[in-house]
Amino acid sequence: MARWEPDARMRLVRAAIDLYAEQGYETTTVTQVAERAGLTKATFFRHFPDKREPLFAGQAEHGALLAAGAAQAAADATPLEVVAAALDHATAAFTPEQREFAPRLRDVVAAHDELRERAAFKRAHLTDVLTTTLRERGVDEATAAVAAELGVEAFHRAFEHWSDGDGASYGELARHELHALHAAATSLR
Repeated sequence: MARWEPDARMRLVRAAIDLYAEQGYETTTVTQVAERAGLTKATFFRHFPDKREPLFAGQAEHGALLAAGAAQAAADATPLEVVAAALDHATAAFTPEQREFAPRLRDVVAAHDELRERAAFKRAHLTDVLTTTLRERGVDEATAAVAAELGVEAFHRAFEHWSDGDGASYGELARHELHALHAAATSLR
């Protein structure tokens, strides 16, 4: 088996989410997760440094997808249009399988302070990626930071609706949330 074989990684993610939802995050061991996935404990640690990380497996990929989508935006795109392009690109990568296990993932994370803290770190990472990408496009610091915050908030709000089974695609939901957040920000004047 390849060192970073994606199928093994996804099997570990599914096993972790299922076990944490069934028997609790605190009481589940890495060995149990690996066994549920039909893999070894050593394979688990080739993919993840600790037992919380399967719940946040996509952080690097999500950041890369947001950056790639932003880079594909037209040169004359507004900061909000760049963020929308980033959201379109990142949300297109989500699979029906991820949608299926998303509610259990949300519940497990919401139930534990340690996991909520890790989720906040992931959120900050995604915001930093978008802010940096906007800054590289010549957007001033304050505008880049606000646009990035709106984008990441839209990403997360849309994830909530998408994982609840709302009929729209993740991308459609993210666009809707981005526009709603922009309108709310504009109304603050």
